[in-house]
Amino acid sequence: MDVRIDPRPLRGTVTPPPSKSMAHRTAIAQLLSGEKMTVPPLNRDLEATLRCGEALQRGGVLDCGESGSTLRFFLPIALALRGGGVFTGQGRLLERPLEPYFALFDEKGIVYTRQPDRLTVRGTLPPGRYALPGNVSSQFVTGLLFALPLLNGNSVLELTTPLESRGYVDLTLDTLRQAGVRVEPETPRRFRIPGPQSYGPISAELEADWSQGAFWFAANFLGSEITVSGLRADSAQGDRCIAGLSRRLKNPGTAEIDVSGCPDLLPPLAVMAAARRDGTRFVNAGRLRMKESDRLETVSALLRTFGVPAEAGPDTLTVYGPLTPWDGPIEADGAKDHRIVMAAAVLASAGNGPVTIHGAEAVEKSYPGFFTDYQRLGGQVHGF
Repeated sequence: MDVRIDPRPLRGTVTPPPSKSMAHRTAIAQLLSGEKMTVPPLNRDLEATLRCGEALQRGGVLDCGESGSTLRFFLPIALALRGGGVFTGQGRLLERPLEPYFALFDEKGIVYTRQPDRLTVRGTLPPGRYALPGNVSSQFVTGLLFALPLLNGNSVLELTTPLESRGYVDLTLDTLRQAGVRVEPETPRRFRIPGPQSYGPISAELEADWSQGAFWFAANFLGSEITVSGLRADSAQGDRCIAGLSRRLKNPGTAEIDVSGCPDLLPPLAVMAAARRDGTRFVNAGRLRMKESDRLETVSALLRTFGVPAEAGPDTLTVYGPLTPWDGPIEADGAKDHRIVMAAAVLASAGNGPVTIHGAEAVEKSYPGFFTDYQRLGGQVHGF
């Protein structure tokens, strides 16, 4: 689907959708409690988690769609509950890193077969010591934190490198507490997990998503006047840091931002950087190369499409503003990536000429109502 946006600043009040990260975790905790999963299918990623929960109960194939969270959460859970399973996915999902699990599987005697269209794992997940790096993805840590309490014995989860994206692990720990599951953090990199434990009932009440709300913060940075409601300042969501980072980027001078703890914020932060007169450098961003797209390349390509010089390094992105309004039409590639599409739409609000975004249907992955909200805020969108 292609959409055309006739640029104009956005104004009004918007409430981002419920937190995708919280919804994944709540649905899985409900599944493990034996209760019905009552989290609504808010987006394609949540549909994948709900679908895999039902498939796990039936013993069927677990179709994870394009959801990295779903795949990485369910791999150890399936081993703990069913002795493994067959996983499928779409897009780049099965190309995304799984090596931390594979190293553990080799150590624990888990058999796995990786094919272009599926991943099969079989074996018994034993209690004991589990060591994995903390700088590849916090999703591996979350998957084990969900699974290890189910085992018939005590376990220790130990990180061999500092944990990045700690906010997402904090969300997991908060979900486990709500479900009555004990995890004992002994150090920032070591968790003691008693077993066996049972999951208790957990509410499906969800708060608004800071990572989706970040795009409206970016629109404000470019000149819109949007009130973003429903976001809790005391949220366990790590991406709440967008508020402070937005204020920081308003200060003059060159800026350097470490995105290791908030990788999903790079696209909206890069949009903000495009509006600055001074250079902005994002560091510790290498993991973004293995998202739905290679986001270091696709973000830099998007900015250049709008006339903003940007350069991607192995684990950095450097942006040289400022963005200047354009008069002629622009064709922007959404890169089959929901966050690239939303970044393009926000950039489109700041010019004069029409902007066509190719592959705009990618927003269905996380924020299906994005363009509806965009129009409610006064945006002129055609074709969705």
